[in-house]
Amino acid sequence: MAVPSHLEFFVDPNRCIGCKACVQACSECDTHKGYPMIHLEYIDRAHSVQTVPVICMHCDQPTCAEVCPADAIKRTGDGVVQSARKPRCIACNNCVIACPFGVPKMETGFKLMMKCDMCYDRSSAGLKPMCAAVCPSGALFYGTREQIEQSRPRSQAVKKFQFGGQTITTKVNMMTPKVASAEYLDVTAAMDEQTIGKEITFNILDAASGY
Repeated sequence: MAVPSHLEFFVDPNRCIGCKACVQACSECDTHKGYPMIHLEYIDRAHSVQTVPVICMHCDQPTCAEVCPADAIKRTGDGVVQSARKPRCIACNNCVIACPFGVPKMETGFKLMMKCDMCYDRSSAGLKPMCAAVCPSGALFYGTREQIEQSRPRSQAVKKFQFGGQTITTKVNMMTPKVASAEYLDVTAAMDEQTIGKEITFNILDAASGY
């Protein structure tokens, strides 16, 4: 089985209402042993209640796999980066430290890295991942690009992210306001709320606040 190529995952942080339905649903995924693999983070807790769901972005060249000394993390042919394989994982935490999106979790009780695998048992069969199936606001959407473009004409899907000098392309899309012709999100810029470089970029804070 493989994830159908016409179906894609989209994260729209501007729509997140902080209900935690995704967190509860993720914990019920058969492959997660009762542990949620999705993060619900505050954008700027001192000044706003705005939250954003953080899932594995399933990088084309996953840093977590590149730094794993035991070759425990694999990317499937359809682009989904799996959790570490139990027989190989040595619980070294390299992947936890290296992931630019801060996604992998080290479950010390299992001595195993566990993370979002896009509910591979479901998505590879053409079903929605658990989080997208229950999200009431559409902050997590699983479907075709045509569907997302029709339902959100003022937003665009971005899957290229800039971390300083490093460019990372992902399988998962981030929805941003359709302003000018930005082609990537500059995550480093989000740290000080400044746009870096001569090209037009968005930072994650802007994407989540709708500006």
